[in-house]
Amino acid sequence: MITGIQGTRFRRAAAVAVTTGAMLATGALTVAPAQAASAPSIAAKGGYVMNNATGKSLYTKAADTRRSTGSTTKIMTALVVLKQSNLNMDSKVTIQKAYSDYIVDNNYASNAKLIVGDKVTVRQLLYGLMLPSGCDAAYALADKFGSGSTRAARVKSFIGKMNTTAKNLGLTNTHFDSFDGIGHGANYSTPRDLTKLASAAMKNSTFRTVVKTKKYTAKTTTKTGGTRTMAPWENTNPLLSSYSGAIGVKTGSGPEAKYCLVFAATRNGKTVIGTVLASTGLDARKTDATKLLNYGFTR
Repeated sequence: MITGIQGTRFRRAAAVAVTTGAMLATGALTVAPAQAASAPSIAAKGGYVMNNATGKSLYTKAADTRRSTGSTTKIMTALVVLKQSNLNMDSKVTIQKAYSDYIVDNNYASNAKLIVGDKVTVRQLLYGLMLPSGCDAAYALADKFGSGSTRAARVKSFIGKMNTTAKNLGLTNTHFDSFDGIGHGANYSTPRDLTKLASAAMKNSTFRTVVKTKKYTAKTTTKTGGTRTMAPWENTNPLLSSYSGAIGVKTGSGPEAKYCLVFAATRNGKTVIGTVLASTGLDARKTDATKLLNYGFTR
């Protein structure tokens, strides 16, 4: 029989042992590391996110699988224009009937509603390209900055510049056969490549300014020398109005491409940039991109 001081000590020791055991069982004595957020599930068939400053991969889903890119192609269209030597952003391009015919021939593809005969600056064409996703603006830029004696030759030359730029950026799973994403069977990229392309383009201050603009009104010069105030071009990127810190980049869609979005946002000095390809709808691609940005900021 345990009595007196000895018994008290024993009971105290037993109580401590029991309490310690209970605490160990519940983890109360251990300092658990902060739980990292689990990778989100997205509707898109492919996705990729990286830290824009370091290039570190933060999320991948079929990141290197080649897919149709839709109008996200226009990121490269803009970059090729902006890489031209001695580029004059205020030089004017006369809108040709071929550009509007192209829109009609492609089932009224997304367009900036450019008027035949109007003179439009290169700067304005870039806004028309990236905000309403104007295929007419893309055609005008390809015609302006390609080389050759015929329009067909200039367009072919411009697309060649797009592919050369892709090669120079190390985009090994990317190929363009159009200036706007209305491809002919060989217009493809991957979530990883498109993200790298966007990151390269975002180094250009003009590109950054254009793709974060929600609305832009162009004043063009009519063929009689007057001024035409165009209907405002609104950016098709839904994140600019819904995601705090969103700074771009470009939407895309099409029968083969489904719903695509190349996106970027900056919070607390950190920029996260990424891509979703072949999502299931307009709302789904927005939700996908939002999930991936949120996840990227936790990494």
